[in-house]
Amino acid sequence: MTQPLGLNDAERRLWAAFPTGGEVVLGDDLPAGPLPERIVRAEVIAKLLLGAGESVPGRVPAVRLRGAYVTGRLSLVGGNVEHELKLSHCRLVEQPDFSNCQTRQLRLSHCRMPGFDGGGLRVDGYLSLSGSRIEGQVRLTRAQISGGLRMNAVTLTVDDPDKWAFYSGSMVVEVGCFVEHSEIVGGMRLTGARLNGGLFMYGTTLRNPGRIALQAQNMIVEDAAEFSRGFTAIGTVRLRSARINGILSFDGAFLDSSDPRRMALHASHLQADELLLYPREKIRGRTSLSYSRISLIRDRPEIWPDQLFLNGLVYETLDEAPFRDRLSWVSRDPKFHLQPYEQLAANYHATGHDDLARKVQLAKLRARRRRLHPVGRTWSLLLDWTVGYGYRPWLAFAWFGALVAFGTTVFSLREPRAIKRDEHPVFHAFAYTLDLLIPIDTFGQQQAFDPVGWSRWVAYALIATGWILATALIAGVTRVLRPN
Repeated sequence: MTQPLGLNDAERRLWAAFPTGGEVVLGDDLPAGPLPERIVRAEVIAKLLLGAGESVPGRVPAVRLRGAYVTGRLSLVGGNVEHELKLSHCRLVEQPDFSNCQTRQLRLSHCRMPGFDGGGLRVDGYLSLSGSRIEGQVRLTRAQISGGLRMNAVTLTVDDPDKWAFYSGSMVVEVGCFVEHSEIVGGMRLTGARLNGGLFMYGTTLRNPGRIALQAQNMIVEDAAEFSRGFTAIGTVRLRSARINGILSFDGAFLDSSDPRRMALHASHLQADELLLYPREKIRGRTSLSYSRISLIRDRPEIWPDQLFLNGLVYETLDEAPFRDRLSWVSRDPKFHLQPYEQLAANYHATGHDDLARKVQLAKLRARRRRLHPVGRTWSLLLDWTVGYGYRPWLAFAWFGALVAFGTTVFSLREPRAIKRDEHPVFHAFAYTLDLLIPIDTFGQQQAFDPVGWSRWVAYALIATGWILATALIAGVTRVLRPN
């Protein structure tokens, strides 16, 4: 097919190079303006991609263009493109539109453009926007990319606070999604995305202060989700109900909600094989792992935020940390919940640290006590002092021993009088004290002797204390055997 009329020199070169897939170089840099020798109309590129050009047997036709100033709108809406498009160091005056298009490999690298519309785009190969400066929204709703998405070293900016800089929903990427060392201002939406080759965001910065920096609710990632090696999020990282079939890493990341009342990391209802939470600084903002299921959690105490929501979190293995730090970890929720303590105690029990598991249970009940009404708080405090809620029964014996010693001393100095003067056993202060403390008359001393004077009040106190100790011990043991 002969070249159409009205083409300029750059367009004629592109048309001639298309059958063999040769690259047309109009410049090695991004054009600063519409220089006549570097202007290529978008409609010419579209015609070639949609089959207007010739083909040469044994060669693969393609549009490969470098250093062009592309005027007009590159629109391939609903088209079926059989040829590769490679634009490098090109300036696109208008937003290219590939919505509902089916195409081969698509690369717009080191370009400058006012956005990219790929809603419903299907790419048989990879889509690359690496190195580009995009001053508008990148839209990839329902896109299906078989060869991977590459957005490395991209600068993406949206000024409208009501728009996402990167907007997608139900996007499917088969090979891998690479967004490394990029700067994205305006937030990134990956809701419902399925990334079968992993998500890699090494060194990328997401900026959306006071809003959601990354919305990845219901996202499914196979292999790994890497928010690491210098990853920065100014705004909320939201991974609610995401499923990571591999490792979720925040190693060396920086998370700042920009507002202490907002979530810095919202990862509730998450499923992951491993969570690596090693940000380079303390998380600034609240963090939620509520109702998540994570096989292995690896973290450090110094990075935990002041408010941490762990209710419903289930894990199989927890990284080692000092016991006091782990207690602080489960107590950072503004509202008290039993489950985080139970889960931590179960973890210690599973690893053979039964003593630490008991201490966690004690801490749970003490934390719960602060939220009881006055009567309940008083009874709870009594259980703690006397038997340690049943987890420290030796306390009851310590109290009992101290009271026995005290009573023996008192009644040795102030011996009670016999109730029946002519018929009574030999008085023994130790046995008499035991009879007073033990609710059941064991040695017959209490029935035979009656305290006198001020010692009568000591006897009454010992009887009351004995009942309290017995009741507390029974209640404590019952609580341990039936914690629910």
